[in-house]
Amino acid sequence: MAERILVTGGAGYIGSHCVLQLAEAGYEPVVVDNLRNAAAGPGALPESLRRVQRIARTPIAFRELDITDGAALRELFAAHRFSAVMHFAGLKAVGESVRRPLEYYGVNLTGTVRLLEAMEAHGVRNIVFSSSATVYGDPQYLPLDEKHPVGGCTNPYGKSKYFIEEMIQDLCKAEKGWNAVLLRYFNPIGAHESGMIGEDPQGIPNNLMPYVAQVAVGRQEFLSVFGNDYETADGTGVRDYIHVVDLAKGHIAALKKLKENCGCKIYNLGTGTGYSVLQMVRAMEKASGREIKYKITGRREGDVAACYANPELAERELGWKAAFGLDKMCEDLWRWQLQNPMGYNKN
Repeated sequence: MAERILVTGGAGYIGSHCVLQLAEAGYEPVVVDNLRNAAAGPGALPESLRRVQRIARTPIAFRELDITDGAALRELFAAHRFSAVMHFAGLKAVGESVRRPLEYYGVNLTGTVRLLEAMEAHGVRNIVFSSSATVYGDPQYLPLDEKHPVGGCTNPYGKSKYFIEEMIQDLCKAEKGWNAVLLRYFNPIGAHESGMIGEDPQGIPNNLMPYVAQVAVGRQEFLSVFGNDYETADGTGVRDYIHVVDLAKGHIAALKKLKENCGCKIYNLGTGTGYSVLQMVRAMEKASGREIKYKITGRREGDVAACYANPELAERELGWKAAFGLDKMCEDLWRWQLQNPMGYNKN
């Protein structure tokens, strides 16, 4: 029997790529999502998962469910025997979190508490959590390793990830038999090489590369570059970008780690290389063969000059390392954007 894995938020960008990796690795993913950050499909399945089924050639189980609904979660756990949970569900826009902090704490924290309660009640004590490098706040040193202080977060989104990490760590200390892997993502970009699944932001993109891709395809007029007076090579902000497929493979490695009764472990998932905003613009121009117009504007509140990972611990303990470089990230992103100029459901 294939191991059954519950994937919360599995119809979203990172979740759908992880569902595909799970299916291809022989697991049986069961996806729940409230479709707030995902496109509905023509039938019962969200469009991203309908396409995952086509690529993987295997049916994907899905239920529309909000993780803040404790009763619905308990019913779900009563109906399935899960060996582990991959937890992606949550609100994720930094700027929006500054404007609507209560909503972010309500969804991200309450939803996770309800999920952990349902897991506890049904004896499921293995979880992989989708955390973020935002927990590090303004870097005290670079590259960032897992020993870097956390909690000095610059926005409510980052704080919600930090609080959830603390909750899971406390639970692992209090209850023997719990195993958790907390994965601190850097900046996921790119798409599956088929061009069938990728990032489809609802509304104006909050992240750099989907916005750059939309400028290249003609959906946005120009890119606003927030600040060119940082202490970096060209004055623009530097980040660690990781291919979403590499990131998804990191989750498969994390699932295997849970098998070792590992307790609570924390890993960075990044490449260890930082690229500036203007370097990313040039890389996307190369991939698309199109000029990307941009305008320099003032710095954005909460942004840091540079942020990139030391990913050595994940390589040492998970046997995982990012395989794809910047050219591949941009080529795959461009293929997705070109095949889906208006995203899912809008071709």
